[in-house]
Amino acid sequence: MREKELRLVVTFHTTADAMAMEKACRTMEIPGRLIPVPRSISAGCGLAWCAPLTAEEDIRAVMEARGIGPEGLYECMVRM
Repeated sequence: MREKELRLVVTFHTTADAMAMEKACRTMEIPGRLIPVPRSISAGCGLAWCAPLTAEEDIRAVMEARGIGPEGLYECMVRM
């Protein structure tokens, strides 16, 4: 079984925002992936971007540059 790791989890109001985040991060080579929203978090669209904590500054910059509005940013334990 995979171990849980402390990760940055970004939730979104819409699936379109989640997909835009995935595309932007892939283009800019920022690590992470889309995951189902963890049970400990409640979010609108059910998808979240999961990334290493060290990528938070880059992720915030991408969201600001692309006009992607997060519902929330969390640090939580996620199976990787």
